[in-house]
Amino acid sequence: MKLIRFGPPENEKPGLQLANGRRIDASAFDSDYDEVFFGGDGLARLAAWAEKNAATAPTVDASVRLGSCIARPSKIVCVGLNFADHAKESGAEIPKEPILFFKATSSLVGPNDDLIIPRNSRKTDWEVELAIIIGKRASYVSEADAMNHVAGYALHNDYSEREWQLERGGQWVKGKSCDTFAPLGPFLATRDEIPNPHALPMWLKVNDLTRQNSTTAQMIFNVPQLVSYISQFMSLLPGDIISTGTPPGVGLGLKPEPVFLKAGDVVELGIEGLGSSRQKAVSAA
Repeated sequence: MKLIRFGPPENEKPGLQLANGRRIDASAFDSDYDEVFFGGDGLARLAAWAEKNAATAPTVDASVRLGSCIARPSKIVCVGLNFADHAKESGAEIPKEPILFFKATSSLVGPNDDLIIPRNSRKTDWEVELAIIIGKRASYVSEADAMNHVAGYALHNDYSEREWQLERGGQWVKGKSCDTFAPLGPFLATRDEIPNPHALPMWLKVNDLTRQNSTTAQMIFNVPQLVSYISQFMSLLPGDIISTGTPPGVGLGLKPEPVFLKAGDVVELGIEGLGSSRQKAVSAA
Protein backbone atom coordinates (compact mmCIF):
# COMPACT_ATOMS: atom_id res chain seq x y z
CA MET A 1 0.00 0.00 0.00
CA LYS A 2 0.91 3.64 -0.43
CA LEU A 3 -0.33 5.79 2.43
CA ILE A 4 -0.98 9.50 1.93
CA ARG A 5 -2.35 12.31 4.06
CA PHE A 6 -4.06 15.25 2.39
CA GLY A 7 -5.70 18.57 3.12
CA PRO A 8 -4.77 21.81 4.92
CA PRO A 9 -1.82 21.88 7.35
CA GLU A 10 -2.71 20.50 10.80
CA ASN A 11 -6.00 19.19 9.39
CA GLU A 12 -4.83 16.42 7.10
CA LYS A 13 -6.97 13.35 6.46
CA PRO A 14 -5.72 9.81 5.80
CA GLY A 15 -5.81 8.41 2.29
CA LEU A 16 -4.30 5.89 -0.08
CA GLN A 17 -2.65 6.06 -3.47
CA LEU A 18 -3.79 3.06 -5.47
CA ALA A 19 -1.74 1.03 -7.94
CA ASN A 20 -3.33 2.91 -10.85
CA GLY A 21 -2.28 6.26 -9.34
CA ARG A 22 -5.77 7.20 -8.12
CA ARG A 23 -5.79 8.82 -4.68
CA ILE A 24 -8.67 8.01 -2.37
CA ASP A 25 -10.00 9.38 0.89
CA ALA A 26 -9.64 6.83 3.70
CA SER A 27 -11.29 8.97 6.37
CA ALA A 28 -13.98 6.32 6.75
CA PHE A 29 -11.31 4.01 8.10
CA ASP A 30 -11.38 6.40 11.06
CA SER A 31 -7.71 6.47 12.01
CA ASP A 32 -4.85 8.83 11.27
CA TYR A 33 -1.44 7.36 10.52
CA ASP A 34 0.08 7.82 13.95
CA GLU A 35 1.65 5.83 16.78
CA VAL A 36 -1.66 4.23 17.76
CA PHE A 37 -2.34 3.22 14.16
CA PHE A 38 1.04 1.61 13.53
CA GLY A 39 1.21 0.04 16.96
CA GLY A 40 -2.31 -1.40 16.73
CA ASP A 41 -1.98 -3.54 13.62
CA GLY A 42 -3.21 -0.59 11.59
CA LEU A 43 -1.61 -1.61 8.30
CA ALA A 44 -3.36 -4.98 8.26
CA ARG A 45 -6.68 -3.39 9.21
CA LEU A 46 -6.27 -0.69 6.56
CA ALA A 47 -5.49 -3.30 3.89
CA ALA A 48 -8.69 -5.18 4.77
CA TRP A 49 -10.68 -1.93 4.65
CA ALA A 50 -9.17 -1.00 1.27
CA GLU A 51 -9.97 -4.37 -0.25
CA LYS A 52 -13.66 -3.79 0.48
CA ASN A 53 -13.91 -0.03 0.00
CA ALA A 54 -11.19 1.32 -2.32
CA ALA A 55 -13.32 1.09 -5.46
CA THR A 56 -16.10 3.23 -4.02
CA ALA A 57 -14.12 5.58 -1.75
CA PRO A 58 -14.10 9.28 -2.71
CA THR A 59 -11.32 10.35 -5.07
CA VAL A 60 -8.79 12.92 -3.86
CA ASP A 61 -8.11 15.34 -6.69
CA ALA A 62 -4.51 15.77 -7.82
CA SER A 63 -4.76 19.48 -6.99
CA VAL A 64 -5.30 18.80 -3.26
CA ARG A 65 -2.30 19.46 -1.03
CA LEU A 66 -0.44 16.45 0.35
CA GLY A 67 0.74 16.60 3.93
CA SER A 68 3.44 14.53 5.58
CA CYS A 69 2.53 10.90 4.87
CA ILE A 70 2.48 10.14 8.61
CA ALA A 71 1.24 12.16 11.55
CA ARG A 72 3.84 13.79 13.78
CA PRO A 73 5.87 10.96 15.39
CA SER A 74 7.54 10.79 18.78
CA LYS A 75 10.93 11.40 17.16
CA ILE A 76 12.94 11.75 13.98
CA VAL A 77 16.32 10.02 14.31
CA CYS A 78 18.85 10.93 11.62
CA VAL A 79 22.05 9.20 10.59
CA GLY A 80 25.02 11.35 9.64
CA LEU A 81 27.73 10.55 7.11
CA ASN A 82 26.16 7.23 6.08
CA PHE A 83 27.54 7.42 2.53
CA ALA A 84 31.32 7.02 2.24
CA ASP A 85 31.62 9.50 -0.62
CA HIS A 86 29.56 12.07 1.29
CA ALA A 87 31.87 11.65 4.29
CA LYS A 88 34.80 12.28 1.95
CA GLU A 89 33.30 15.47 0.51
CA SER A 90 32.65 16.63 4.09
CA GLY A 91 36.28 16.03 5.04
CA ALA A 92 35.28 13.44 7.63
CA GLU A 93 36.45 9.91 8.31
CA ILE A 94 34.16 7.03 7.42
CA PRO A 95 32.31 6.31 10.68
CA LYS A 96 32.90 3.03 12.48
CA GLU A 97 29.46 3.25 14.07
CA PRO A 98 26.35 5.18 12.98
CA ILE A 99 26.42 8.87 13.86
CA LEU A 100 23.04 9.77 15.33
CA PHE A 101 21.27 13.07 15.87
CA PHE A 102 17.68 14.24 16.26
CA LYS A 103 15.54 16.47 14.11
CA ALA A 104 12.63 18.23 15.83
CA THR A 105 9.28 16.75 14.82
CA SER A 106 7.95 20.30 14.38
CA SER A 107 10.07 20.49 11.20
CA LEU A 108 7.81 17.93 9.49
CA VAL A 109 5.78 19.21 6.50
CA GLY A 110 4.23 18.02 3.27
CA PRO A 111 6.36 16.95 0.30
CA ASN A 112 5.54 19.97 -1.84
CA ASP A 113 5.24 22.64 0.83
CA ASP A 114 7.48 25.71 0.64
CA LEU A 115 10.88 25.59 2.28
CA ILE A 116 11.08 28.56 4.62
CA ILE A 117 14.66 29.81 4.83
CA PRO A 118 15.00 30.81 8.49
CA ARG A 119 15.66 34.34 9.66
CA ASN A 120 19.39 35.18 9.56
CA SER A 121 20.20 31.96 7.73
CA ARG A 122 23.15 32.08 5.33
CA LYS A 123 23.80 28.39 4.69
CA THR A 124 20.57 26.46 4.12
CA ASP A 125 21.39 23.18 2.35
CA TRP A 126 19.61 20.14 0.85
CA GLU A 127 19.91 16.37 1.45
CA VAL A 128 17.87 13.65 -0.30
CA GLU A 129 17.39 10.70 2.06
CA LEU A 130 15.58 7.39 2.46
CA ALA A 131 13.34 7.46 5.55
CA ILE A 132 12.41 4.30 7.45
CA ILE A 133 9.06 4.33 9.22
CA ILE A 134 8.87 2.11 12.32
CA GLY A 135 5.82 -0.16 12.49
CA LYS A 136 6.34 -1.96 15.80
CA ARG A 137 8.10 -0.94 19.01
CA ALA A 138 11.80 -1.81 18.75
CA SER A 139 13.98 -2.20 21.83
CA TYR A 140 17.20 -4.21 21.78
CA VAL A 141 16.23 -5.93 18.55
CA SER A 142 18.69 -8.02 16.57
CA GLU A 143 19.62 -7.33 12.95
CA ALA A 144 17.90 -10.60 12.02
CA ASP A 145 14.64 -9.38 13.55
CA ALA A 146 14.92 -5.71 12.65
CA MET A 147 12.90 -5.77 9.44
CA ASN A 148 9.89 -7.09 11.35
CA HIS A 149 9.78 -3.67 13.03
CA VAL A 150 9.70 -1.68 9.75
CA ALA A 151 6.35 -0.45 8.43
CA GLY A 152 7.73 1.03 5.25
CA TYR A 153 9.71 3.82 3.63
CA ALA A 154 9.32 7.40 2.43
CA LEU A 155 11.24 10.12 0.63
CA HIS A 156 12.75 12.75 2.94
CA ASN A 157 14.66 15.99 2.33
CA ASP A 158 16.83 16.53 5.41
CA TYR A 159 17.30 20.28 5.09
CA SER A 160 20.17 21.71 7.11
CA GLU A 161 21.41 25.15 8.11
CA ARG A 162 25.14 24.45 8.00
CA GLU A 163 26.35 27.45 9.99
CA TRP A 164 24.00 26.60 12.85
CA GLN A 165 24.78 22.90 12.54
CA LEU A 166 28.58 23.13 12.48
CA GLU A 167 29.68 26.53 13.73
CA ARG A 168 27.42 27.32 16.67
CA GLY A 169 28.04 25.06 19.62
CA GLY A 170 28.79 21.69 18.06
CA GLN A 171 25.27 20.26 18.31
CA TRP A 172 23.75 19.39 14.93
CA VAL A 173 20.13 19.62 16.07
CA LYS A 174 20.03 23.45 15.80
CA GLY A 175 20.81 23.31 12.10
CA LYS A 176 18.39 20.49 11.39
CA SER A 177 15.18 21.41 13.19
CA CYS A 178 13.86 24.63 11.64
CA ASP A 179 10.23 24.75 10.56
CA THR A 180 9.72 23.09 7.12
CA PHE A 181 13.12 21.35 7.25
CA ALA A 182 11.59 17.84 6.98
CA PRO A 183 9.30 17.44 3.96
CA LEU A 184 8.19 13.78 3.98
CA GLY A 185 6.45 11.90 1.20
CA PRO A 186 4.52 12.02 -1.13
CA PHE A 187 3.55 8.65 0.35
CA LEU A 188 4.64 5.93 2.71
CA ALA A 189 5.30 2.75 0.73
CA THR A 190 4.76 -0.31 2.90
CA ARG A 191 7.58 -2.79 3.18
CA ASP A 192 6.11 -5.17 0.60
CA GLU A 193 6.18 -2.36 -1.99
CA ILE A 194 9.98 -2.03 -1.63
CA PRO A 195 11.41 -5.57 -1.56
CA ASN A 196 15.02 -4.30 -1.57
CA PRO A 197 15.56 -0.89 0.06
CA HIS A 198 19.29 -1.19 -0.60
CA ALA A 199 19.16 -0.75 -4.40
CA LEU A 200 17.09 2.38 -4.93
CA PRO A 201 18.31 5.15 -7.25
CA MET A 202 18.02 8.57 -5.61
CA TRP A 203 18.44 12.07 -7.02
CA LEU A 204 18.06 15.76 -6.25
CA LYS A 205 18.00 18.86 -8.47
CA VAL A 206 18.24 22.54 -7.64
CA ASN A 207 16.77 24.82 -10.30
CA ASP A 208 16.83 21.86 -12.75
CA LEU A 209 20.55 21.26 -12.17
CA THR A 210 21.31 17.76 -10.86
CA ARG A 211 23.22 18.00 -7.58
CA GLN A 212 22.80 14.49 -6.12
CA ASN A 213 22.64 11.26 -8.12
CA SER A 214 23.33 8.02 -6.28
CA THR A 215 21.72 4.87 -4.88
CA THR A 216 20.93 3.46 -1.47
CA ALA A 217 23.38 0.66 -2.30
CA GLN A 218 26.09 3.13 -1.25
CA MET A 219 24.92 3.33 2.37
CA ILE A 220 27.56 2.28 4.90
CA PHE A 221 25.00 0.99 7.41
CA ASN A 222 21.91 -0.67 5.94
CA VAL A 223 18.31 -0.70 7.15
CA PRO A 224 18.41 -3.68 9.55
CA GLN A 225 21.76 -2.52 10.93
CA LEU A 226 20.38 0.95 11.67
CA VAL A 227 17.14 -0.24 13.25
CA SER A 228 18.99 -2.72 15.43
CA TYR A 229 21.75 -0.28 16.38
CA ILE A 230 19.45 2.59 17.33
CA SER A 231 17.23 0.25 19.35
CA GLN A 232 20.18 -0.50 21.64
CA PHE A 233 20.12 3.10 22.86
CA MET A 234 16.42 4.03 22.82
CA SER A 235 13.05 2.48 22.14
CA LEU A 236 11.83 3.14 18.64
CA LEU A 237 8.07 3.66 18.80
CA PRO A 238 5.52 2.93 16.08
CA GLY A 239 5.53 5.78 13.58
CA ASP A 240 9.04 6.95 14.43
CA ILE A 241 11.24 8.02 11.51
CA ILE A 242 14.84 7.04 10.84
CA SER A 243 16.42 9.16 8.10
CA THR A 244 19.31 7.12 6.73
CA GLY A 245 21.77 9.69 5.40
CA THR A 246 22.52 11.46 2.14
CA PRO A 247 24.85 10.85 -0.81
CA PRO A 248 27.41 13.39 -2.07
CA GLY A 249 26.39 16.56 -3.85
CA VAL A 250 25.14 18.68 -0.96
CA GLY A 251 25.71 22.41 -1.25
CA LEU A 252 28.32 22.44 1.52
CA GLY A 253 30.57 20.08 -0.43
CA LEU A 254 30.44 21.72 -3.85
CA LYS A 255 33.67 22.94 -5.46
CA PRO A 256 35.26 25.38 -5.94
CA GLU A 257 33.00 26.84 -3.25
CA PRO A 258 29.81 25.86 -1.42
CA VAL A 259 26.39 26.77 -2.81
CA PHE A 260 23.43 27.41 -0.52
CA LEU A 261 19.74 28.03 -1.11
CA LYS A 262 18.14 31.43 -1.55
CA ALA A 263 14.56 32.60 -1.93
CA GLY A 264 13.15 31.58 -5.30
CA ASP A 265 15.22 28.42 -5.68
CA VAL A 266 13.32 25.22 -6.48
CA VAL A 267 14.45 21.85 -5.10
CA GLU A 268 13.16 18.63 -6.65
CA LEU A 269 14.09 15.14 -5.46
CA GLY A 270 13.06 11.53 -5.69
CA ILE A 271 13.80 7.90 -4.85
CA GLU A 272 12.76 5.02 -7.09
CA GLY A 273 9.54 3.49 -5.78
CA LEU A 274 8.96 6.37 -3.36
CA GLY A 275 7.91 9.12 -5.72
CA SER A 276 9.21 12.66 -5.93
CA SER A 277 8.71 15.98 -4.17
CA ARG A 278 9.26 19.65 -4.87
CA GLN A 279 9.92 22.57 -2.56
CA LYS A 280 10.23 26.25 -3.41
CA ALA A 281 12.48 28.27 -1.11
CA VAL A 282 10.91 31.38 0.41
CA SER A 283 12.22 33.85 2.97
CA ALA A 284 10.89 33.79 6.51
CA ALA A 285 8.36 36.53 7.19
